Amino acid sequence: MNRRRILASLPAVFAASSLAASADKKLRVAVIGHTGRGNYGHGLDTMWLKIPAVEIVAVADADEKGLAGALKKLGVTQGFADYKVMLAEVKPDIVAIGPRQIDQHRDMLLAAIQAGAKGIYIEKPFLRSLAECDEVLTAAEKSGTKIGIAHRNRYHPALAMAAKLIADGAIGRVLEMRGRGKEDPRGGSLDMWVLGSHVMGVALTLGGAPRACTAGVFQGGKPVTKADVKEGDEGIGLLAGDEVHARFEMANGVPFFFDSIKDGRLKKPAYDDPASFGLQVFGNAGVIDFRMDQEPFAWIQTGSEARKPVLADKDIAKQVSSHEIPGLDLIAAIQENRAPLCDATHGREIIEMISAVFESHRMNGQRVTFPLQTRQNPLTLL
Repeated sequence: MNRRRILASLPAVFAASSLAASADKKLRVAVIGHTGRGNYGHGLDTMWLKIPAVEIVAVADADEKGLAGALKKLGVTQGFADYKVMLAEVKPDIVAIGPRQIDQHRDMLLAAIQAGAKGIYIEKPFLRSLAECDEVLTAAEKSGTKIGIAHRNRYHPALAMAAKLIADGAIGRVLEMRGRGKEDPRGGSLDMWVLGSHVMGVALTLGGAPRACTAGVFQGGKPVTKADVKEGDEGIGLLAGDEVHARFEMANGVPFFFDSIKDGRLKKPAYDDPASFGLQVFGNAGVIDFRMDQEPFAWIQTGSEARKPVLADKDIAKQVSSHEIPGLDLIAAIQENRAPLCDATHGREIIEMISAVFESHRMNGQRVTFPLQTRQNPLTLL
């Protein structure tokens, strides 16, 4: 596929670039970080330096040394220890919420919405519970604030191209989708939250919203009980389990399986292309394989043909990995009054899938249907 057709797979993003170029005034960005408590995520501060349509006007960080470093790195003069003070004084168009520890996300999101932000770009995972998601979505819908979430694979042109290949029958009848977390020492529930959320986001894009889930969560080979529940890392809240096995019924009728086992990943150099942290779509005439932290991102293999990339474009890969394309998409969403490609609804669907795993386990592996009735962390009810 030629470059013109590749870029056409993300028309809103590249339209945003031309719209911004013709705009009289740049959008003003304020960055929220927290050094030592999730920092600035995966470059959610520096990404804006690559986008001419915006200017970074202020940064907030409760850590004094971290704030000084961020001001220097971003070339900004306005720095704040309290992000609420920054939002009240600066009143930015866009707020970047960088910390990876998600116990801070709800308050930061609501503060940005209340300050009148037109757009927010936030590190994943989105929020800690469906109750928090419901609260934030209600506030954003009332204010008209556009929320983009840093599940950057959702913005990758190869995903749209692979979806079209599947729809066109390139791998025949689709039988199932199988995804795995990164399966490093975080394997199991923490892996599902932090990295499996990327995999679930791809499954949602391809299969539509889930209808039901059956799952089991284990610790040391035994089903998780209340005694196993403890406060999790990354600000996630109550957590348990070093092994997760789940089956989702997706809207398109194709089952999606998600699994993660602690230390299940083979280590390099014994095996240089692990099956972990990926998703495979199996058809009766071929397979499409997504590699979440690698480029090329998507591969296809049919019949006796050799495995080949769906898209191999280093420039586009860099724009995705640096969050430039997601940033442009958020700008387009603001200018065109539409939802970002990975919006708050998509983020809530991912949190609902994660919550459903624990809810099914709590119900002894019973099938639970969507939308979930339990809107809090199901582990609180064990």
